[in-house]
Parts: sequence; C-alpha cells; structure tokens
Amino acid sequence: MKRKSRLSLLGISALAMSIAAMPAFAKTQLHVIVAHFSDHTLTTFQNAAKRFEAAHPDVEINIEDVSWDNLQQRLATDIAGGTAPDISVIATRWVLDYVQNDIAEPLDGYIKPEFRSRFYENLLKPGTVDGKTYLLPILASTRALYYNKDLYEKAGVSEAPKTWDELKAASEKVKAKGDGAYGFGIQGKEIETDTYWYYPFWSYGGDIVKDGKSGIGSDAGVQAANLYKSFIDAGLSQPSPTGSNRQDIETLFKQGRLGALVSGPWLRGQIASEAPKLNYGIAQMPGATKQLTWGGSDSMMLFKSSPNKEVAWQFMQEGIFSTETRLEFTLSEGFLPVLKEEMNDSRLANDASLKAFADMLPIAQFAPLMPQWEQVVAATTAALQQIYLGQQDAKTALGAAATQIDGLIAPQ
Repeated sequence: MKRKSRLSLLGISALAMSIAAMPAFAKTQLHVIVAHFSDHTLTTFQNAAKRFEAAHPDVEINIEDVSWDNLQQRLATDIAGGTAPDISVIATRWVLDYVQNDIAEPLDGYIKPEFRSRFYENLLKPGTVDGKTYLLPILASTRALYYNKDLYEKAGVSEAPKTWDELKAASEKVKAKGDGAYGFGIQGKEIETDTYWYYPFWSYGGDIVKDGKSGIGSDAGVQAANLYKSFIDAGLSQPSPTGSNRQDIETLFKQGRLGALVSGPWLRGQIASEAPKLNYGIAQMPGATKQLTWGGSDSMMLFKSSPNKEVAWQFMQEGIFSTETRLEFTLSEGFLPVLKEEMNDSRLANDASLKAFADMLPIAQFAPLMPQWEQVVAATTAALQQIYLGQQDAKTALGAAATQIDGLIAPQ
C-alpha cells in the first residue's frame, strides 16, 4: 500500500510539474494606434480595451498614443517594416493613398445595417472610395471664430466680427488697448497650416482644385495670403507665426493674450478645464464674398495586413464604437458626435456651444479626395511660410506651389 501510495504521489507530482512546464494559453494580440488629441485620449481607448478584454479574456490589446505630427511617418515606417498595427486612427483625407496601395481593409463585409444606421450617414462618405467603405469616423468637427469678450469690450468692440475686414479692425483696437495682447492668432507651423489659410481663401471664392488643376495661385489665394501677411506686418498677430502651431495659439488664447483665433469644438473643453474664468464667445467664420468653414473628420482604419481582422473588427464594433466609449471620447475631447445616439445624452443635447459648431456643417468644406494629398499640403504650407516670413510675395510663392501641385495631381 505504501509503495503504491508513493508511486501515486510521484505520478501526481510529475503531472503537476508537466502542467507547470506547459506554455500559458496564448492570447490574441491586437495593436491599436491612436492619435493624440489630448491628454484624455489614451485613457479613453485604454478603458475601451479593458472592457473588451474583460468580456473577451482570450484577447490582449495594446493601445499606443502617437502625436499627429509623427503619425503618418510612423505608419509609413511600420507598413514598410511589416509591423503595421491592426487598427489605427488616420486623417480621413489619407484614405485614397491607403486604398490605392492596398493597405486598407474594406469594411462592407463586416458592417451590418443596424450598425451602419447608428452613424450620421454623411460622415461615412469621406471614407468611401469607389462605393466601398474603408473608414469609420471617430470624430467630426467644424471651425469657428473664438473671441475674448473682455479684450473686445476693453477695446470698444461690441460684437463678433462678421467679415475679415471687421476682424482686422477689431484686431487693431485690441492691439491698441489690450495691454500687450495680440489681435488675431495665425498658425504657420505643422499640421493644418494650410487649413488655417483656407478660411479666407474659400471666403474670397477660391477652390483648392478647379478643373483638374490647383487653384491656390488664383486671385483669391493671393488675396487671402496678403490678408494674413497684413496682420503679421502690422503686429496684429502673435510674433513669428511660422513658429506657432495650433496648440501654441490655443495656449495664447487660454492665457487671455489673443483677441481671437479660429479653432474647433475641442477648444471649449480645454478652456473649461484649463482656463475656466476666461470670458469668451464663439461666432461663425468671418466671410467675404462667401461664408465657409473647414469640415474635418478623423477615422479608424482596419489594416489589410492584420492577422486578426475578425477580432480587430469586433473590438472596433464592441469597444471603440460602443456608446460608452463614444460618449467618453466626445465629452472629453469636445468634438462633434458621429453616432446619432450620442445626442440622446443631456450633456451633449443641452450644450449650446456645441450646437453652434454643428449648425455650421452645411457650409463646411472638406479636403478633396485626391492622391498625394499630403504632398499637396506640404507644397501649400511651404509657400505660405515663405510669404509669412517675407521671403517671397504671395503671387510668386503660390504660383510656384500651384505648378508643383499640378504635377502631383495630373493623371498618371
């Protein structure tokens, strides 16, 4: 009996050692890259990942936060190296390049009608190429004029400017009475430098592309560039706009050092948390011959190279686009909702300032869907920087950039 018992114990011990030596169950790994919208972004997506992992213990999700200025190059490097993520946030306007290079996974085979019906349909259109849906919008935004009510009152400006001439006049008064405050913030560095110039460009009647050619060298383009240059030369903007990115001029505004700037709905949330005593207003974009604003969206893309596309899609559907995650994202980042159900939440439905941005969607212009868009942006930005620095006049710089862009957008 003792011998048998000892053998049994030895057998049990050996079995236990064998089990301990066995490799742990391998979980499905997902790599998700998100763009850095604010200091809340990573937490929002990590919370979504934790909820999904709790419901799906066989999945492990790595969320990585990458700055917008580095995102496109980072993705290009990962794609070239065979280490692309399963899912990533991208600027919607990049979609054509990803589709043409067979990088984006078509989503129509995954999307069920009831899921699609949750979105505002017009926000799905920018991510649709040749009738196929490649992107899901993560946010929508328009741009508006933020103005400092206290600085305007001190300067004797009674209402928000409705035209660019009125904005310049208001900026002159702020400079004279604002104790060192600047009249109007101009972005001249990094992402959306071109966008910041499109506001007057469009309002003067310009088109980014017209009849298959670049329109930036048109009279409207020259007029818009000269308008901003006149602000710079008169000291109505902050010094050295080519050294100021979007965050820089937003910081000046939050500090009470700018009479006005153009920004999106996210700035409302930043002001509420960082400068709650700032007395400001939001108005529609200044106009000229037209009144237009920029409409922007960023999106989630599923990579065709993902080895776990079904699980990745499941995380997109159940995690990223769950009502809970969407509300956390929209409320913390301050963008416009992309799902209809989000507006059922009283915190959004009763937000008058958010409605001001939503009301401008009908006059919003979006980036044209065209190949090599980022090279077009780079050429436009370089020309604008030369103008702002006084290195070239507007007609010469924009004309040369338009010729360069024509070569980019010409049929291959």
